[in-house]
Amino acid sequence: MSNEEILKAVFPLLDGADLASCMVVCKRWRDIARDDYFWKCLCARRWPSICKRPNPPTVTYYKLYQTFYKRQHRRTLLPPRLSFEDLEFFIDIWTEDKLIFSEVVPGPVFQNGIKNIPPGIAEMLRLHLEEPDYKMTIPVEPRLTVLLCQTVTVSVLVGRKDSNRVACIINKSKFDYIDRTAYRAHAFEYLDFSPDYPFTSGIRAWISLRFIDDKNEGIINVYGIEMDFCDAANSKEEVLWLLDMLDWK
Repeated sequence: MSNEEILKAVFPLLDGADLASCMVVCKRWRDIARDDYFWKCLCARRWPSICKRPNPPTVTYYKLYQTFYKRQHRRTLLPPRLSFEDLEFFIDIWTEDKLIFSEVVPGPVFQNGIKNIPPGIAEMLRLHLEEPDYKMTIPVEPRLTVLLCQTVTVSVLVGRKDSNRVACIINKSKFDYIDRTAYRAHAFEYLDFSPDYPFTSGIRAWISLRFIDDKNEGIINVYGIEMDFCDAANSKEEVLWLLDMLDWK
């Protein structure tokens, strides 16, 4: 079997990034890898129905794959109009009708996270808190002891110091899911966006109570509160843009 035959047998098995890398090895490899059959194979794996059309696309499958593959990458955001220095968060937590936590948290404090990790937490959780990924977490001092037989709810408002306006992130949502493998209790709320963004919807804000596993099934010992927006906002800039789009009053 010749070298060219070997390449033609291997190239259809590669993913797009690897096939593109082969195109920069040498002119011979580039000429072989540009064969539209290989790119049709990639398109068939990613978008099978596109290859079932009776008429081929007006562009090559190589161009088709290149165009839509690029769209998977996040575009660079413009600098956000907000900063955490402009914000403060109002967090209230109740058990039944009793207020057990009520704090005004400055934006810089919320984004700085938990610096002094408490003793006794699981190693997996310690690694999560120490990793450099962006997260919004505050310590709870003194710790909260929450009975799981009670209904626990949370509200979170965010205020802008530059305009004295307020927006709702979470409105009396219930902590109705306890994840004992990750040592946190979850509550969520769908965000209300400004009418200026009519096609933005279905994005949830999650608030989590971080707790230490003290082997008591009926009680959680809360040492921190974490807020995130799942895949909708994973960086400081994305979070600020998302907050900027809220329905400010």
